[in-house]
Amino acid sequence: MSVSKVHSRYVYDSRGTPTVEVEVTTDKGTFRAIVPSGASTGIHEAVELRDDDKSKWMGKGVLKAVSNVNDILGPKLVQSELRVTDQKAVDDLLNKLDGTDNKSKLGANAILGVSMAVARAGAAQKGVPLYEHIADLSGTKKDPYVLPVPFMNVLNGGEHAGGSLPFQEFMIGATSAKSFAQAVQWNSEVYHVLKSLAKKKYGSSAGNVGDEGGVAPDLRTAEEALDLIVESIKTAGYEGKVKIAMDAASSQFFKDGKYDLDFKSAQSNPADWLTTDQLTNKYHELVEKYPLVFLEDPFAEDDWASWQKFYASNVGVAVVADDLVCTNPVRISKAIKEKSADTLLLKMNQIGTVSETLMASKEALEAGWGVLVSHRSGETEDTFIADLVVGLRTGEIKSGAPTRSERVAKYNQLLRIEEELGDCIYAGEKFHEGFRL
Repeated sequence: MSVSKVHSRYVYDSRGTPTVEVEVTTDKGTFRAIVPSGASTGIHEAVELRDDDKSKWMGKGVLKAVSNVNDILGPKLVQSELRVTDQKAVDDLLNKLDGTDNKSKLGANAILGVSMAVARAGAAQKGVPLYEHIADLSGTKKDPYVLPVPFMNVLNGGEHAGGSLPFQEFMIGATSAKSFAQAVQWNSEVYHVLKSLAKKKYGSSAGNVGDEGGVAPDLRTAEEALDLIVESIKTAGYEGKVKIAMDAASSQFFKDGKYDLDFKSAQSNPADWLTTDQLTNKYHELVEKYPLVFLEDPFAEDDWASWQKFYASNVGVAVVADDLVCTNPVRISKAIKEKSADTLLLKMNQIGTVSETLMASKEALEAGWGVLVSHRSGETEDTFIADLVVGLRTGEIKSGAPTRSERVAKYNQLLRIEEELGDCIYAGEKFHEGFRL
């Protein structure tokens, strides 16, 4: 039940940038994991170790992280003879070998690769699917399992696309569908209508896609984006059945205590930057006008006062914390105590091990928060988060548009899981309730 061999190599993510792949071998076989990477990363995330060698991959190589797996983490794990089913003990060892609060010595990408591969090995050792093993590790109810609402990023802006649109993601979620399979179908149909409408209204280049597969027309305002999505939903025949969500990713346009919605322009005028109250009013206007169900990162990662004020304003939709908390239990505790949000965006590589990811989810769920399991903009074909969202029973996931294989891989895995389970719940309109379903 222990690890006999660990091997790491670099492979490429969806941006054509190197990332870490790890293989763990036991008597049951060899189990593989690939680590994703973010673009709009929060400063409080665990450290993704890059080589900073400008002669290769523009400094974004991961040879140091790969070496740390092969020369340090792997040999120590083999020597430990820890059982692969004891995820917490394995992750504790990995963290001890690193010895820093943010995994900056060996790299969160190195550590997470080993942790994920071990989780897969643990599931195989028990002879169960990965989602069942995760449910066991987290103590989550399994009867019945819950399939999540897929929130698909169908229109890209911010750091994920060119153009002037400041807000990063505009997502759709088929909350009125009767199954996960039907939700993917509806979302896919809306996406294809959206792509056609974007090209018709803004020219053929508007059909080009951003990092997460969503169309990226050269829009300037949220209203333009939302109007286009609303029209697409209506044209596809799902008005009232498919809802919309937004990720502002506001840390990227926070400057000198204000919010610059023209941050992509070299001619941005500081006189036009918005105060907290002005941006709050804008969000309220959008919620009132459009069928929005959640807002992610409405304010910057350390602008705690604005988060508290905004949440207290009864905005009328779920408030999702990503950069504010970075899947870090310490920051999650603070956000819960200060009533800054009501939903955790769960990203494994922000914290760096499977065990800490499960701890973060548990803390949020026990506080009555929702938990939105998330991919990263630099993704891979690894489908771990599909099993994660089912194992944790959170009821909601975002993994990009229904296009590009690194995004669709997660949805395809969830289709397989739903078929395999047969008797399960689709979270639907109760997606925010997660494990309480």
